[in-house]
Amino acid sequence: MFDWLFGKRRPPAPTAPIVPQRPTAVAPIDLRVAMIVHDPVLESRGGRRLHQHFGWHDPDALARQYIADLHACSGGIARYAIVEHHVVDGYPAKIDGFVYDDEHYLACWARRGGFHQPDAADYTRLLDEFAITPKVLTGEIDEVWLFAFPYAGYYESHMAGAGAFWCNSPPLAGSERCDRRFVVMGFNYERDVGCMLENFGHRVESIMAHVYRGHRGERNLWERFTRYDLTHPGRAECGNVHFAPNSLADYDWGNPRPVVCYADAWYHFPDLSAPPRMVDASEWGGGDMRLHHLWWLAHLPRAAGETDDVLNNWWAYVLRPELVR
Repeated sequence: MFDWLFGKRRPPAPTAPIVPQRPTAVAPIDLRVAMIVHDPVLESRGGRRLHQHFGWHDPDALARQYIADLHACSGGIARYAIVEHHVVDGYPAKIDGFVYDDEHYLACWARRGGFHQPDAADYTRLLDEFAITPKVLTGEIDEVWLFAFPYAGYYESHMAGAGAFWCNSPPLAGSERCDRRFVVMGFNYERDVGCMLENFGHRVESIMAHVYRGHRGERNLWERFTRYDLTHPGRAECGNVHFAPNSLADYDWGNPRPVVCYADAWYHFPDLSAPPRMVDASEWGGGDMRLHHLWWLAHLPRAAGETDDVLNNWWAYVLRPELVR
C-alpha cells in the first residue's frame, strides 16, 4: 500500500485555500481507493505517455492534490489512501466493445471530431477486469478512481452496488450483486484538480438531495444550504457547485456583487442562528474554480449527533453512501 497523502511523496502546498480552521467533533473516515489510470504509451511518438505527449496533467499529481484538498476542506474527516494503483497501456472499452488504438485516438483529437459513439465506457467490464466488486465486499476497497483522457466515456461519478441511486448519473445497472454501495469517480487528466472537486461537488449534491428526499419545506436543510440570492433574494446561504451565493449565471464564481448571506451559520451547524453578512466573490477566490469549491465544501456540516433523523455530519453520507437510508 502506498499512502499518497501521509507517505513521503507529499502534495505541494495548496494555493490560498478557502478553508477556515474550526473544530471537528467527529472521527476521521478512512477510505481505500483503487486508482485505475488509462494512459497509453505512444510508441510512434517517442514512447511518451498520452498525458505527456499533450502536456496534460500528471494523474498522480492530480490524485495527491485532490486527497490533500478533501482532507483540508473536510476538517480532516476525509482520509483517502490509494491502496491499488494501476496504469494501463491502453484505452477503456466502450459499452459496445469498441476500443481505440493510438493512431485513431490521435487523429480524432487532432480534428476534434470523429470520436466513437456511443461514448460510454463499459463499467461492468472494467470493474470485472480489476476484480473490484469482491474487494468492495471484503472491505479491501471503498472507492474507485478512474483517470483517463477526454472522450474516455466516464461519468463524473457513478454509484454501484445494491440500492445504488442517482449520483450525477444513473446507478450502474447489473451491479446489484454487490451488497455494498460504492462510488466510481471519473477524472479527466486534461483538466486540473478544480474540475475533480467539481465532480466531487456534484456527488455531494446528488447524495444529500437523496438523504433529504423525504423532508419538506424548512425541514429540508439541504435545500436551505443550497440557496443563492438569484433564487432567494436576501436569503442566500451557501449556494451550490455552479452558483455561488451571489452568482447570476452558471459558473459565475467571480461576481463582485455584494449580497446578504447566511453561509457563516453553517460553520456552527446544527445551530443556524448566526446573523447574515454581506459577501462577494472575494470570499471564495474571486472566480477561481478550485477555491470556490473548497469554500463550498468547507461549509458542509461535520458535527456529532442527529437532527430530524439525519446525521449532523454530512460527510459521512458523501464518503460512505451505504449509510444513506
